[in-house]
Amino acid sequence: MFQLTKKKAVVTGGGSGIGKAICKILAQQGAIVYVLDINKEEALQTVVEIEQQKGSAIAEAIDVTNQETTNKVFEQIGAIDILVNCAGISHIGNAVSTNEADFEKVFQVNVKGVYNCLHAGIPQLQKNGGGAIVNISSIAAKVGLSDRFAYSMSKGAVHAMTLSVAKDYLKDNIRCNSISPARVHTPFVDGFLKKNYPGQEAAMFEKLSKTQPIGRMGQPEEIAQQVLYLCSDEASFITGSDYAIDGGYITLNS
Repeated sequence: MFQLTKKKAVVTGGGSGIGKAICKILAQQGAIVYVLDINKEEALQTVVEIEQQKGSAIAEAIDVTNQETTNKVFEQIGAIDILVNCAGISHIGNAVSTNEADFEKVFQVNVKGVYNCLHAGIPQLQKNGGGAIVNISSIAAKVGLSDRFAYSMSKGAVHAMTLSVAKDYLKDNIRCNSISPARVHTPFVDGFLKKNYPGQEAAMFEKLSKTQPIGRMGQPEEIAQQVLYLCSDEASFITGSDYAIDGGYITLNS
């Protein structure tokens, strides 16, 4: 089950965290993975780890906010079977404390970046007679989170784009779904705690972990496993859906 032998997969944000885990599991199941990241060195490291596991991967540097360069990267890659939009950034602030520059930065990466990759990637999926798209959204698109104004805005847009693409490309045999994680333990979390809570990292990590009813943060591999399913032929009847991977946050946290 869940075999992706010789399928070509593009994963943005594949140099670290959730994106890296997605690249590794898709390669493990036989896909040829194009690891796209703004940090070429991190993308190359993901490729090294995939090759150590006898998988196949290629690293490409990309700034998803730039449509011209994004188009060139996808044209160079050619026809694909899978597109995973994982590149994104976070931001802390409410509607008043978020300044225009920060709002614009979040929009450029999390909204325009996804649009640019859909704009460039869908024609490459059409060349192969269809395929699967998975967009990484967030529980922030569904519930109110304190001080996540710009981030919530961006992930709400990702959810809406997912529905639109799923509807528009049914005839092209392109499925489009999204995943909405809660807190996932990635290097970003460790960096955030080190910067904002020096000397209190362990206590704050425990506090953040317990905001999920299940009592812990998710692991990148757990998100990647859901992506694998949605990209596989076993999920051929699923499109226009969003899956919360949140330790019960949305439904059990009231």
